[in-house]
Amino acid sequence: MKRNLIVAAVAAVALIVVMGVAAYAYFFSGLRTSPASLGLSTPSATSSPTATTGLSATWTVTTGSLAGYRVQELFAGETSKHLAVARTSTVTGGLTVSGNASGYQVSGITLTADLSTLHSVDQVAGRNVSQRDGIVARQLETQQIPLAMFTAASASVPGTVTSAPADVTLLGKLTIHGVTKDVTASAHAQVVGDRIEIAGTLTINMADYSVSPPRAPFVTVDPAATIEFDVFLARS
Repeated sequence: MKRNLIVAAVAAVALIVVMGVAAYAYFFSGLRTSPASLGLSTPSATSSPTATTGLSATWTVTTGSLAGYRVQELFAGETSKHLAVARTSTVTGGLTVSGNASGYQVSGITLTADLSTLHSVDQVAGRNVSQRDGIVARQLETQQIPLAMFTAASASVPGTVTSAPADVTLLGKLTIHGVTKDVTASAHAQVVGDRIEIAGTLTINMADYSVSPPRAPFVTVDPAATIEFDVFLARS
């Protein structure tokens, strides 16, 4: 009987150790990866800009477009933060371009993303990061307020954009969770074949949009978030 008790005790300790190691891997693992920030694509050798036709036209967001967020989260017991990344391809909108090779003016810029379709694209060993998406959806109340929108009245783009990427500053308004704030997005634009591509980022504080940082056991989330986008536009 005594021997059986000892064996049982040893087995119980071993089980606790195994469970402890598993829990550590689940919550505190350093095996974490996050995709690079969204940015301009690398045009293929067969994709040449349509410089000869000019860009003056109305353009509409088309396939291949992405938008999302990047936010730092800290697991309990860890000292280094993990970069949580989520994205959606449900992006719509458009803009109008006027001008010529000496310089272009862009007006009526509108980009809308459906936040209810955001999904996590980072990885943490032993952890199902998709569970985060439900928490984010509740904090953003995406069932009632699914859309986020960025608008800008105008922007200037150098005429050289038809031959090389150009830096663009977008002064506009961002609406999230039904709250609208003035923002400035740093972006880059290029012409890829018969499409325009614009990629950019802007930083917000969740509290400014009446959103509390998502809460989960063993995880603390920073209130600052980076909004990123990479959109392709085709002539309407």
